[in-house]
Amino acid sequence: MTTTSLTKSRGAGPAGDKVFSAATLAAGCLILAVLFGVALFLVIQSVPALVASPDKIQGGEGFFAYIWPIVIGTLIAAVIALVIATPVAIGVALFISHFAPRGLASALGYVIDLLAAIPSVVYGAWGAAFLAQEISPAYNWLAGNLGWLPIFQGPASATGKTILTAGIVLAVMVLPIITSLSREIFLQTPKLHEEAALALGATRWEMIRMTVLPFGRPGIISAVMLGLGRALGETMAVALVLSSGALTASLIQSGNQTIAAEIALNFPEASGLKVSTLIAAGLVLFVITLGVNMIARWIITRHKDFSGAN
Repeated sequence: MTTTSLTKSRGAGPAGDKVFSAATLAAGCLILAVLFGVALFLVIQSVPALVASPDKIQGGEGFFAYIWPIVIGTLIAAVIALVIATPVAIGVALFISHFAPRGLASALGYVIDLLAAIPSVVYGAWGAAFLAQEISPAYNWLAGNLGWLPIFQGPASATGKTILTAGIVLAVMVLPIITSLSREIFLQTPKLHEEAALALGATRWEMIRMTVLPFGRPGIISAVMLGLGRALGETMAVALVLSSGALTASLIQSGNQTIAAEIALNFPEASGLKVSTLIAAGLVLFVITLGVNMIARWIITRHKDFSGAN
């Protein structure tokens, strides 16, 4: 069989290339069109809330006075989640990829992947029914011993349903995402780089610090930003765990709220201008998420030249 006939039998050739190129171009344009459509819908539906009289918006002080405490609550919960989840996820990923025996590594990887498949409402129910009650004594201890810090100022919530509890639940939720992506990146580190470091007398940790972490830096940033996107947009878990209220600097008092939970809790009963207000809040969350992704892309582009990925 000639090369030409073999190529035709496999369905390849100029015609196949053109079809594939057109299909990928259409898919890319479709994504951009959907993104533009969502943004346009949010902007149009948000206009009534943005131009409405301040006394008609919840709180009576205008939309921006209404939204900024919720934005801060959203960022606080997401930052707490990343601060807790990121070092744990990187440590677990390194253990699976470079320390654990092959059988144990496969089992742990499977368990981590299963954690990512658990619905968010299950995490929320666990946080509300178990974690909040069990962690409440720790909040009392923090208020009694570290209450001089604004973030631990008492009195602590008696129910344990605070922004810190919500952040811990979000950390558990984003942990499998960061771990799985980081593990795959670490496994792609060139073996010659690792063997060269070990041959020069480096210890296991020194080898990881010199080869694995620099190689995987852009991937780690991508994984963290993907987890941040999940934390920013999470709805049901936060709605179940957090006792919403006014913005407060203390992480162990009742109060604070996130944009996604605010929309989920109020949208079913909203009407008229309230709907526009909630959609405008969704627009703010959309802009925040888009900004986070753009910053992540800039960071990755800046550091990729210094990694082993190239």
